[in-house]
This record gives sequence, structure tokens and C-alpha cells, in this order.
Amino acid sequence: MPTIWVDADATPRPVRDVICKAAVRTGMTAYFVANHAVPLPPSPFLKAVQVEAGFDVADNLIVQRCSAGDLVITQDIPLAAEVIEKQALALNNRGETYTPETIRQRLNMRDFMETLRSSGIQSGGPAAFSERDKAQFANALDRWLVKQKKSEN
Repeated sequence: MPTIWVDADATPRPVRDVICKAAVRTGMTAYFVANHAVPLPPSPFLKAVQVEAGFDVADNLIVQRCSAGDLVITQDIPLAAEVIEKQALALNNRGETYTPETIRQRLNMRDFMETLRSSGIQSGGPAAFSERDKAQFANALDRWLVKQKKSEN
């Protein structure tokens, strides 16, 4: 059975709640990897993995442990690129799926925005997380879970 891996350092609480409910409902294990304690409801399907503080420590653990067919939830585009190479699916907190076809463009845009910021140009950040974002995420997660259930049968 596939596993859900969550880059939990920057995961909004509403997304974490959706993942927890879905994992418990389906009996699928979800690992929440972060460099701080992540509060989770008690369940054998929910696992908090606390890593030491440091650049990309949580990301590296997820890349090492995820397998083909797993789901990785992250806003980190380089992490998404790495797990896609391992044949895992990458989904962001707003329900957008990163694919082999779109990840290169996302990496290029990320690098471009980083260049703008480092040269002093203010680009602003992402929009505030909304109820619509939560619903889009929940729908994307449900679609993935339905596919998993169909492939079991």
C-alpha cells in the first residue's frame, strides 16, 4: 500500500487536518516530517517524524524513504522534482499536482523569482491560504485515494 509523506514544516493546519482524517478513514499511513514537533491525533496511521534542524534535512529524509507510487505533499518545488524522479506523486497544499511535464517550468520560475528577490525586487509572496484552497486540496487528495483503492481491487 502506498504511503503519504508530508513536508510538514510549512503545511497549514487545515491541510494537516484533511490528511489526518483521510489517512485514518482509509487506513493509509501518513508520515509528517518536520524539524519541530507536529501535533497529531492518536492513530496507528499517523506518524510524526522529527528531524534535526538544518537546511533540507526533512526533505532529504522524505526523498530517501519515499517509493514509487507514494504521495508527497509539499510546497517545496525542488523536493517535488526529486520525488517525481522516484516515481512518487507530488501534490502541493493548494491541490496542484506537480508532474514530470510541469516540474521543469516550476523550477525555472522558482529560480527566476529567487533571482529577482536577491537583486532587491519585491515580488510578494503567495496569497493567504483560503477555504477554497483547502477544498481544492481535499478534492485532489480524495482523487488520489480513490485511484489507490481502485488499484487494490
